[in-house]
Amino acid sequence: MKKIDINQLEIKEISNTLLYTSIVESLLFTSGEPLKLKDIAAILECSSEFAEELMEKLKLEYEDSSRGIKLISINDEYQLVTKPENSQYVQRLLKVNTRQSLSQAALETLAIVAYKQPITRVSIDEIRGVKSDRAIATLLDRGFIKESGRLEVAGRPMLFSTTDKFLIHFGLENLSQMPSLDDLFNMDSDLTITESDNEDNIEDNK
Repeated sequence: MKKIDINQLEIKEISNTLLYTSIVESLLFTSGEPLKLKDIAAILECSSEFAEELMEKLKLEYEDSSRGIKLISINDEYQLVTKPENSQYVQRLLKVNTRQSLSQAALETLAIVAYKQPITRVSIDEIRGVKSDRAIATLLDRGFIKESGRLEVAGRPMLFSTTDKFLIHFGLENLSQMPSLDDLFNMDSDLTITESDNEDNIEDNK
């Protein structure tokens, strides 16, 4: 009798987990924005520990290479994102205007900030060999980088770092998952255009 009861409890537990997983997927899909773990727990009326365990199980399910989306977590916030390797097809669906994408100059600047952060504009200019004012302004406007304090030297120049939007865009959970520089440039065709490169180069060399 006890064995039957134990089996029934296990079946009930699996059933409840599947139900919660289904609910979480609906929440993430409907939100479209990152959801805090505490908010997910509150909606499910469960503990944060159970919610976190549930999210980790769901994350593993999405790691299947055949899935087109993945679940990422940044600062205890969870969000569904498309896999970077599918970006060119998503771009076709959304009919993204290539003029809104990043130029080569902006890509170079973004890579430098990503790997050298926090970093000043002068240091970025020294690495690139040209001025980067316009590229930095573009990245700030697009939300890929942010001002993150000032360097405690004469003039106290502004420091720049990447944002959570940068991590989400590249499907990363933290900076330790950063790819090689070559992979960074090739991860997302949506970021690269040629039409405004000449404009950036003219601006940068002024």
